[in-house]
Amino acid sequence: MDPGRQRLYALVKRIPKGRVITYGQLARATWLPGGARAAGRAMAACPRGQAIPWHRVVAAGGRIAVREPFASLQRRLLESEGARLSGGRVLLADYLWAIPAARRRAQKPKRRRGEKLRS
Repeated sequence: MDPGRQRLYALVKRIPKGRVITYGQLARATWLPGGARAAGRAMAACPRGQAIPWHRVVAAGGRIAVREPFASLQRRLLESEGARLSGGRVLLADYLWAIPAARRRAQKPKRRRGEKLRS
């Protein structure tokens, strides 16, 4: 398994019960190349038997992005953990997990075309 996916799965394991994170936030927090789509593909290929709570990862706006029959399973698992859904969406204002500051990485310095980084 590549290191990017290992970081991603390790972070998903840390999401507390009743909380969710979006694919985009997950990709940014783990510096996964390809962004939210890559995080979605990684979660779809989630290895079995490693206790990775895949159901705590949702799409932007709290949408459940997986197809049936897994969508109804994800809904039931989230509701069993205390998360409320309204109109098929998790209420992110109430249930979004804030990644602890110690785990966040600093942003890479942005540079303009042809500009060198200063030391």
